[in-house]
Amino acid sequence: MRLLKHYIKSFMFLELLKGLSVTGRYLFARKITVQYPEEKTPMSPRFRGLHAQRRYANGEERCIACKLCEAVCPALAITIDVAERDDGTRRTTRYDIDLFKCIYCGFCEEACPVDAIVETHIFEYHFENRGENIMTKDKLLAVGDKYETEIAANKAADAKYR
Repeated sequence: MRLLKHYIKSFMFLELLKGLSVTGRYLFARKITVQYPEEKTPMSPRFRGLHAQRRYANGEERCIACKLCEAVCPALAITIDVAERDDGTRRTTRYDIDLFKCIYCGFCEEACPVDAIVETHIFEYHFENRGENIMTKDKLLAVGDKYETEIAANKAADAKYR
């Protein structure tokens, strides 16, 4: 009996008609495709993108070389070398982030006591040559200098949500 029912269903193309009904339902529905370069989707305020290092208003870098970000990084993507200055303060001589290793978890940003390292809302970046995935201290500071107003605005908005 079950075999006969199976042959009748397959002869009547019921599975095909079920599939076409699903297709027909979505054929005339409102489209949700975004034409990417021209249109941008709304971005979450919690989005974590390209890293940047910030400076104080007087131009001095914020990083105090505490190495908390290096210690908390689960992917071991951050490498820091430290040197002591003449006035006794510590500053980084090398601050590298390997973006291929980074999992963009945001732990480095949360661990930093002086808000030196941040993850911006920049997601449109690429690498053309080998080794460009390593964000050096100079690159990080350049990104931070370029987008400081946006970073400060995002920090203020984040503080409002906390």
